[in-house]
Amino acid sequence: MKRFKDKVVVITGAAQGIGKCIADEFKKEGAHICMIDIQQNDYFQGDISDKDTLERFVKKVIDDYGHVDFLINNAAPLFKGISECTYEEFVYALNTGVTAAFYLTKLLQNYFNEGACIINISSSRDRMSQPQSESYTAAKGGIHALTHALAVSLSNKVRVNSISPGWIDTNYTLYKGADALQHPAGRVGNPLDISNMVLFLCSDQASFITGENICIDGGMTKQMIYHNDYGWSLQ
Repeated sequence: MKRFKDKVVVITGAAQGIGKCIADEFKKEGAHICMIDIQQNDYFQGDISDKDTLERFVKKVIDDYGHVDFLINNAAPLFKGISECTYEEFVYALNTGVTAAFYLTKLLQNYFNEGACIINISSSRDRMSQPQSESYTAAKGGIHALTHALAVSLSNKVRVNSISPGWIDTNYTLYKGADALQHPAGRVGNPLDISNMVLFLCSDQASFITGENICIDGGMTKQMIYHNDYGWSLQ
């Protein structure tokens, strides 16, 4: 028996990468996929930073299925730093990464089935940074915080959790040397590492988990690295 037979899954940013992997894994388990992506796809093409686009998308989902079981907010925000990111670009990043997740939840709140859940894809950048990453990092920190707020507001109706991926190579590249060794797990991650957790959190096995953030990064954020550690040296 397929775990998610005839479940309705709404996924943002599912035309490639992690989002596509999540959609493919749900399909294998019998689910119906309602995706929205700025790229061409077979369900709905549109920019989730736009309010009217989100409203048209939700209307199509409800017209097609009448309800939703799972909402996966995965679309990636713009990645720009303080030196180059304009005001408009920063607002666009937040609209894509945080506002869209909030508004989709608001539009769908009366259509969630019993046992429904929301998974927000954040990033390990919600707790650590590189230089010149402000737009992306702010959006990922925002969706992390939005998760526990929604979990409380939607208590007894919808479970809400978030996942913070670390280094995920969407081409499934096998890295060796320092790139692998800096991860206590011994390797760089791939999209299945994230999609497996998404499907678990949507399953009945996770029915007591809500408001939680799970960092999936091979332990990278837990390992302190100094000069000459794990193949790294200061240049």
